[in-house]
Amino acid sequence: MKVTVAKTAGFCYGVKRAVELAETTAQAERPCVMLGPVIHNQAVIHRLEGMGMTVAERVEAVPAGATVVLRSHGEGRAVYQALEAKGAKIVDATCPNVSRIHLLARTAQEEGRRVIIIGAAGHPEIQAIAGWCREPLIFQDGQALADYFSTHGEEAKKPLTMLCQTTSTQEVWNFCAENAKKLCTNIKIFDTICNATCARQSEAQRLALQNDAVIVIGGRDSANTKRLYELCGALCSHTVWIEGPDELDMAQFEKGACVAVTAGASTPAWIIKEVNDKMNEENMVIEESFEEMLEKSIKTLHTGEKVTGMVTAITPTEIYVDLGTKHAGYIPVAELTDDPTVKVEDLVKVGDEIETCVVRVNDAEGVVTLSKKRLDSVKSWDDVEKASEEHTTVEGVVTEENKGGVVVSVKGVRVFVPASQTGIPRDQPMTELLKQKVKLRITEVNRARRRVVGSIRAVTAAERAEKAAEVWNNIEEGKRYRGVVKSLTSYGAFVDIGGVDGMVHVSELSWSRIKHPSEVVNPGDEVEVYVISFDPEKRKISLGMKDKSQDPWANFVDSCKVDDTVKVRVVKLMTFGAFAEVVPGVDGLIHISQLADHRVDKPADVVKEGDEVEVKITDIDYDKKKVSLSIRALLDEAQRTDDGEDGAVVASADGESTEVAPDFEAEAEEAPATEE
Repeated sequence: MKVTVAKTAGFCYGVKRAVELAETTAQAERPCVMLGPVIHNQAVIHRLEGMGMTVAERVEAVPAGATVVLRSHGEGRAVYQALEAKGAKIVDATCPNVSRIHLLARTAQEEGRRVIIIGAAGHPEIQAIAGWCREPLIFQDGQALADYFSTHGEEAKKPLTMLCQTTSTQEVWNFCAENAKKLCTNIKIFDTICNATCARQSEAQRLALQNDAVIVIGGRDSANTKRLYELCGALCSHTVWIEGPDELDMAQFEKGACVAVTAGASTPAWIIKEVNDKMNEENMVIEESFEEMLEKSIKTLHTGEKVTGMVTAITPTEIYVDLGTKHAGYIPVAELTDDPTVKVEDLVKVGDEIETCVVRVNDAEGVVTLSKKRLDSVKSWDDVEKASEEHTTVEGVVTEENKGGVVVSVKGVRVFVPASQTGIPRDQPMTELLKQKVKLRITEVNRARRRVVGSIRAVTAAERAEKAAEVWNNIEEGKRYRGVVKSLTSYGAFVDIGGVDGMVHVSELSWSRIKHPSEVVNPGDEVEVYVISFDPEKRKISLGMKDKSQDPWANFVDSCKVDDTVKVRVVKLMTFGAFAEVVPGVDGLIHISQLADHRVDKPADVVKEGDEVEVKITDIDYDKKKVSLSIRALLDEAQRTDDGEDGAVVASADGESTEVAPDFEAEAEEAPATEE
């Protein structure tokens, strides 16, 4: 009997991460609680309980101040808030792929979009996603989605965002996406199926077609294991589902049959190994058993293979490595690193464990040539592929610019970022990114063509969305922020206060009268602002910059009073008079009737903007903060002084002098009150 073990069987990255976090926490923290099973595998849960960790099905059952491990399926916003209220220390074991879906759901909610989730309504992962948005629509498949929108046409016209459970099948998702595009007029669609799940299901289907029987290992309450069983069962009639070696009955397999073994994402390697060992005891020929793979990696060496050994000696030209085989391994210094300035002693020391790859095997001489830098290159490609599959963020340095975008070096791998994904506006050069360290997401990997494409903008957008959510959750009137001026308009300046842009109106930029915001700030300036008002529904924030402690009106009142003569600067001409700055931030009005001791047709005939003139303060309205000024009053006083009389003298039409009373109400209407 021949057995083939699937290469993708067992823990995926997210589950492995969750179990490792749980084990580390169980050993270090007390009391330690997992909120629901960390993964869907009873053997793993029993093992964690044996390490001192308890299971709480509800938040209410969590002891105050306990350390709580959140399961890989994730939890809704309300659970985090409830645990924080209890003073619990949270260890978040949520799968990174699921966390990304939470962010998408939360962002959709903030954008006013209703969320559609494709998956099993009762599954913990779906319930957690639903906890990050209000009133989501959950559909098992594309037919359920089509039935709903065919009877709820008004919902199909609303803004929507569609997501899916990570373990959903591509076939179901594609059918849902096609229906959604046909039925909905304003929808954003995000394919959130986990690539690891797709790879496991594809390999399982291939093995089911190639073998006489299939053994699926995994917990009975594991959704992805159940799906593996269904997929294999549809292609191979002899498919069995077991949780561990105790359920394996070898009598049900015919002699000489070919059997494939696969396992769900929540099945640990040690359970697969126990099943493997039981088959081995039954004298079955197991292809790629755990023991054989281990023996192969240690005892048999092949060009390009990754091996681990211990550094035994270092010379100026090479490093000797003990691989635990009959071959003596060595690394030429040229194969250690690409950096010629680095000393060998700074990279490795005798006794260090080192990973390398086999470059050449010389059986005749019993030596094997190794290379660390080639392995690093391979590992870098592995890391890049992994980042692409898991939608994680990587860092790199921008090394060059070309017509289509920029090239970023990520662990030695060249990643092309199209101009549209750099985040740089079209009218700005991309040279400002050169030699800069940037964060990006890998969007495409073609290892055969050595082509990798990434997006800087995707990371920036995600970070901005998180920061925006933080701002809107904590914003309040009067709160102060340190922000950056993003752009200017004729009516004000837009300031980024951390993922959200607010507007500072031109009147709130300075106490002094200004014609354009550029007189005070420029794009890129760091400024301190405070919230005047905000509207969460319209996503608008009104900001101020003026220092309230330096109120110009208070300075004016302290230094000026009615009948004072002051020098002012004309700042604006109107049809009814001229506004003049008395002190910075306080303007007064010189009514057209008070600009001269004769009738004035328009203010521009007497003064122009920028002129400095002496005026008399004729009135101060303290309640409305308005000031009335007069040039004529000073001219009249000068005339009376010259004539020695109280009346003013004006010229009549025939050239003779006529004395008139200093009351100009008959000649001009009363000057309107001035604004601050």
